[in-house]
Amino acid sequence: MASDDNTGQGPHGTPKGDLDSFGQKLKKARESEESRRLWKKQLNKPPKTALGLAFRVSVELVSAVAVGLAIGWALDEWLGTRPWVMVVFIVLGFAAGVMNVYRMASGMGNTMGYREKDDATGTEASGTPEEGKDRGG
Repeated sequence: MASDDNTGQGPHGTPKGDLDSFGQKLKKARESEESRRLWKKQLNKPPKTALGLAFRVSVELVSAVAVGLAIGWALDEWLGTRPWVMVVFIVLGFAAGVMNVYRMASGMGNTMGYREKDDATGTEASGTPEEGKDRGG
């Protein structure tokens, strides 16, 4: 009769249905984590088409200038220095946009100081030729 008491029980006396549902939830969470990791890996890759690249470059430049314009305009309104702070922030926004486009084009991603790891060695790829080696030519 002791075996009748354990019917439908998992280890540690938990109901078997709870363990099955927990296992399904765990599997689903692992799958979503894997898909999120793959999505993040694809996020910093450059677009595969010329139109995609042109669109990304234009969005980077226009959005950076627009943010600089908005910040500069707000500070000018607050400080009463129209239009000088806005001009400075437009220039800073343009510089930030150019820097973002450069980082995107050189494959550095979206973070400052980021360097991609070399897949073969696991070390950081510097993007510069090694000392003592000629570039050829």
